[in-house]
Amino acid sequence: MEAPLARYLEAKLPAENVRVTNLFRIPGGASRETWMFDATWSGDGEEHSQAFVVRKDPPATLLETDRDAEYGFYSAFWNSGVPVPRMRWLEPDASIIGGPFFIMDRILGCESNTRAPQAPPYLAVQPEMARNMYDILGIIANFEWRGTAIERVAEPPAAETAWEKELAHWEGIINVQELSPQPLMRAAIRWLRANPPPPAQRVGVVHGDYRVGNFLYREDGSIHGIVDWEMAHLGDPVEDLAWSLNESWQWAKDGRPGGIVDRETAITLWERASGLRADPAAVLWWEVFSHVKCQGIWITGARSFQEGRTNELILPMVAYSLINAQDQALLRTLGRIA
Repeated sequence: MEAPLARYLEAKLPAENVRVTNLFRIPGGASRETWMFDATWSGDGEEHSQAFVVRKDPPATLLETDRDAEYGFYSAFWNSGVPVPRMRWLEPDASIIGGPFFIMDRILGCESNTRAPQAPPYLAVQPEMARNMYDILGIIANFEWRGTAIERVAEPPAAETAWEKELAHWEGIINVQELSPQPLMRAAIRWLRANPPPPAQRVGVVHGDYRVGNFLYREDGSIHGIVDWEMAHLGDPVEDLAWSLNESWQWAKDGRPGGIVDRETAITLWERASGLRADPAAVLWWEVFSHVKCQGIWITGARSFQEGRTNELILPMVAYSLINAQDQALLRTLGRIA
């Protein structure tokens, strides 16, 4: 991809003598391939360099999402209290590098690994990292999205029906993607319909995948980039809080969200930062929903591999390791097993 990316940048910057180096793909990402590269070029009588990130549509993914929407959410938060990379170009032409893509600046000097916070030097700054994590989530919950790019790419639901829209979406994904029956998730969907949550206190931005692993942090516990906005939408901000509590992200396997903070503290931090109340009924509803959503993601990856649309081994690996585990986590959330 080096040569076509160099030609693309020559036209977009505009620039001369563009050279692309250190191109590599990083693992993870549910809906897009993520590639890093460095670029140098000549322009305005000077030499320039910049580290970039490419987010490219692959042949098959863990879930199907709207690239324009992801770009729009990123763009809306640029220069806000929510740190995000600067967006550069959105490209629908799949012929350039083998799929539609967008390019953004790369944030340097940060870590994103989900396991690193459980070891020095990050272990000592877990409380600071947790405060920053939920402070930023509070800003996202209160962000004024009207008049931004978000208004163009996302449809706001009514406060009373935000839950219905999301539940219908993910039930539809399970309907299409399941390779075998999902009786526990079907039971969860029936429970969710029979026990609707309180109306959203406000209709705000929902990141959709807010957790340790989707932000860039440094050794002092500071956070310098919120990434992976592919599932962002407008809805009930409690959804993001509950998603961050999901057992699948308890990386230390000790019951702490993200492996960095206990549940009660996380909820208190979010309430303080957002000014919203974490109604226990709402939190429980969205936690149960989070298991349904997770399962929709895992089985989508499984079907992609089963049908031969990809040879990415991470997709069946995730499905194999997490589908049964998600069922068990659901039962624990509902108090059916210890």
